[in-house]
Amino acid sequence: MSMLYNIWGLIVLASFIWVVYDIFTNNKGLDPIKKALWIIVAFLFGILGAAAYYFLGKK
Repeated sequence: MSMLYNIWGLIVLASFIWVVYDIFTNNKGLDPIKKALWIIVAFLFGILGAAAYYFLGKK
């Protein structure tokens, strides 16, 4: 069961890193406040936050 948690943790970490990377490279026109909010949402909600960013915040 421990390996499953490790894999899940890596997936969550990768989704968070993807959101941060995408915000600073592809969404340069986004308000700094919105950038910070999306990063916080991705950090707190993991994959759900990344999915929300992909469907709602990505331009």
